[in-house]
Amino acid sequence: MKSHIKIFTLLAGVFLMISCGDSEKKEKEEVKTGDYSQEAPKKEAAATSSKDMVDMSNKGIGPIKSVTLNAEIDQALAVKGETVFKNMCTACHKTNKKFIGPALVGITERRSPEWIMNMILNPEEMIAKDPIAKQLLLESNMAVMANQNLTEEEARSILEYFRTLKEEI
Repeated sequence: MKSHIKIFTLLAGVFLMISCGDSEKKEKEEVKTGDYSQEAPKKEAAATSSKDMVDMSNKGIGPIKSVTLNAEIDQALAVKGETVFKNMCTACHKTNKKFIGPALVGITERRSPEWIMNMILNPEEMIAKDPIAKQLLLESNMAVMANQNLTEEEARSILEYFRTLKEEI
């Protein structure tokens, strides 16, 4: 009887060692983001900064398919956007420096208006599927952007406010 217990214990130990070896490797290959799991970017991609990832053709993923911007900034809309931004976004974002999330000055030169609005309105899906949003997540130490449940009008006003932001010299 004792020999049966010893054999069973030995086999169970070997089985555990074999089954656990692959799971540790798999954990290291995945980046977990809340309910989302995605493969970690290759080393070349991790070295790429989101600031280097300028893509004005990427409209992002979400409800906004097209945005037309006037040449002149709509000051009234920008003022409204600044108010919404200060109330809803400053816990994680600063305009001129990285905080929890990225600095937002110059965002309109790196991202399309549609991408910006879709990131504001649909951050969960953007983080799960958009390559730039995934890189931003990595750069922000996996701090997932919260969905503030803003309206399209509020997101558009924030976009207009972003158009007013200038680098501090």
